[in-house]
Formats: sequence, C-alpha cells, structure tokens
Amino acid sequence: MDKTSPSGPIGIFDSGYGGLSVFKEIQQLLPQYDYIYLGDNARVPYGTRSFDTVYNYTKQCVFKLFEMGCNLVILACNTASAKALRTLQHNDLPAGKKVLGVIRPTTEIVHNYTKTNKIGILATTGTVKSESYKIEVHKFNPEIEVFQHDCPFWVPLVENNEINTEGAHYFVQKDIRELLQQSDQIDTIVLACTHYPLLLPVIEKYVPKAVTVISQGPIVAGSLQDYLHRHAEVEASCSKNGQLAFYTTDDPRDFETKAQIFFGKPVDASHISV
Repeated sequence: MDKTSPSGPIGIFDSGYGGLSVFKEIQQLLPQYDYIYLGDNARVPYGTRSFDTVYNYTKQCVFKLFEMGCNLVILACNTASAKALRTLQHNDLPAGKKVLGVIRPTTEIVHNYTKTNKIGILATTGTVKSESYKIEVHKFNPEIEVFQHDCPFWVPLVENNEINTEGAHYFVQKDIRELLQQSDQIDTIVLACTHYPLLLPVIEKYVPKAVTVISQGPIVAGSLQDYLHRHAEVEASCSKNGQLAFYTTDDPRDFETKAQIFFGKPVDASHISV
C-alpha cells in the first residue's frame, strides 16, 4: 500500500441492489468505517451478460470508486466476482488500491458446514457458467463435490417485492428440487447471489431440515474484518467517521425505494455517471 495515499471510504460495488444485503452485514459489524455504495442499476442485470461486458462494466465502476477516494473496494456481487475480479486484481489495479470479492470468503469456509462433502450452489446463470464456485471450492477442499443450479427468476422476484407470492413459492420449490435431484447427499446449500437471502423464509420451507443453508453477508463481513486485521496498511488507508453514501447509475428515487428492502433501513441516494 502506498503510504502517501490519503485515507478514504471503503467502496462497496454491485450491479444493482443485492450487494446491499452484504453491505448491511459489513456496516453492522464494522460501523466505524466510511463507506460508498455504488449500484450500476442502469445496466443491470449482469448475470446474463458476457465475461467481457461484465469485466468492462465492473472496471468502470471500480475505477469510479477509486476516483472518489476509495483505496479498498468490495465487489458485493457474485457475477462481478466470478467474471471480473481475477482480471482486475492481476492486470488493472493502481498502486495502493485493493479489490476483494464475495466468492473466496464463502468457499474458504464451506468445509466447516458439510459432513458429506457434497454441497449445492444456487446462483445466477452467469455465476454458474463461470464455474467460479467449483474452482474456488476445489482450491481449498478438493474432496468436496459441488452441484450447481441457476435460478433465473429469483432476482426479479426479490426486486419486484414478490417474495411472499405463489410465484415465489413455485420457483423456489422447483429450483431447490432440481438442485437436490443431482445428489441425495447434498447437506449444504450456498446462496451464491446477494439477492437470495431475502427469499430465506421461503427457501427454508422447501429445504430438508438436515440441509444447512448459507447466506454470504455475515461470512463476507467476518472475512473483511479479518482481512483488515491482517493487513494493517490497508486498514490504515480506510477512513473512520461512520459515514455512508449511496450512488446509483439510474434513478436515485427508484433506488431508494427498493434499496430499503435490502439494506433494512432508508437510504439517501444520488445519481452518478461512470
């Protein structure tokens, strides 16, 4: 870390709203830091886009957060973490800047939950196609078998506040059944999209009692706390006034209405161009 960099907020990036469910957990655990949340709502969804498109969009937003003074940016988006993080880390980062994702913290600790070494991943189509969870899980635990299933209807159900409808129950039950049909030994399911925890009350109705369901927010928050503890120079580059700012590439009033569903309290958002 370049010691001359002034301290700045921690950036939280997502293609839309889902990252707010992760940000909520981070801010509750680490309230002393300043944060800027950037949602690229004008170009959502990322889940169905090509690797190149997701990489380019993510890079633009991350560099906008760097311009705004962030030295550390969290990709609170599974699709961006799957399709853009590695290239950004290897090729693009200016001196003194760090970018972290949401996939590695989850895959590092998933072995703590499974006894059968058979886990399921529920995710967007883009995340499933990237194979990122399989790759990262096998990096840490080659003995674990990973079964994946994409759930294309879950994000629009959440964003349209259709969580308690017949449609939500239909698609959640259908997708969980299709995942579990791949192996009767799956004992752990990772919700590998930041929207999915909002469906947890419905998900739990259709997941067998013996299966553990993991949400990423608390895991990512704990991992960030540990990362800052282990990297004193990065921690020193993060400003600490307890301030929050929210930006969207789309209509801020619309963002505020939906953001409350994910963040759990009202937010005041501004428009930004990237």
